[in-house]
Parts: sequence; structure tokens; C-alpha cells
Amino acid sequence: MRKLSSILLPVIGLLYPFLVYFGMEHVDTPMFALILGAVWLIRAPGLLKQPGGRWMVGAALAYCVILAFSGEATLLRWYPTLISVLLLSVFAFSLRFGPPIVERIARLREPDLPDAAIPYTRKVTWVWVGFFVFNALTASVLTLWAPLSWWTLYNGLIVYLIMGVLFAGEWLLRQRLRATA
Repeated sequence: MRKLSSILLPVIGLLYPFLVYFGMEHVDTPMFALILGAVWLIRAPGLLKQPGGRWMVGAALAYCVILAFSGEATLLRWYPTLISVLLLSVFAFSLRFGPPIVERIARLREPDLPDAAIPYTRKVTWVWVGFFVFNALTASVLTLWAPLSWWTLYNGLIVYLIMGVLFAGEWLLRQRLRATA
């Protein structure tokens, strides 16, 4: 059950733009809110143990409550912006209060991370902060002024291609830096 709950929220996140696109005309907004809130509650025990987890769960559940009681279908499109702002906050606060999120992730694979790698992890965390700023702004602009199809295309596909390029680029750079070290 724990594995299922850890997979459920990311899968819903990946499918969310398409669920909104195809479901807005068939599913009431409060039902979207109920399902999304239930997924967050199922995942909450694991998230509450992670840095920024309480804020993420609290903000997501508050969003679901607002969504449920307002019944406004247009609010469904703000979810990707909310997630980007929450992740931006987690990454940015980790830079201020440390250790940076990327360092924490690196230490999971390599507990004895060399001191020389720490400035690199800080820089990579800054790159992700920049990405989340860009993504939150782009998702907001598309929510406010673009047709639903553009919003879905960006939030359901293009953003993941951008993230893939960031992951691949960072991995290639890391391999290059390790080879020269």
C-alpha cells in the first residue's frame, strides 16, 4: 500500500492536465477536489516527513477545499502553478536554511558526498529554483490567457520535456565534472 500511495500522487500529477482537459465537461469541480484531496491525504504521511512536506500538504488541501466550495472549474487550471510555487518554496528555503535539496538527494545515493561537490549541488538547486519560477509564471500566463488546449499541451507534455532536458543536461555535466576531477 505504501508503494501504491507513493506512486499515486505523481501519476495523478502527470495525468492532471489531461484529466482536466477531458473531464471538465463531465465531472463536477467538487468531485475533482474530492479526488485530488483524497490522493493528497493518502500520500500525506510520507510527505509530512520530508522537508517542506507540511506546507505542501497544507497548501494542496487548502486548494482542494477552495476548489470544492467554490465549484469554479477555472480554478482547476491553477493546480500546476500551485505545485510549482510549492516546489519553488521548498528548493529556495533549502538554499537559505540548508542543506540544499539537491545535496540531500545526492547524499541518499552517496552518504559520504565529497566537500567539493557541495557547491555544485547548491548551483543545481539554484537551477531548479529558476525552473520553478519559469514554470509557475508560464503556467499562470496559460491559465489566465490561453485556451485550455494550450494549457494542457504545456502542463501535460512540454514542461516534462523541459524537465527531462534539465535532468539529462545535469547528468551529463556531472559525468564530465567527475571525469576531470
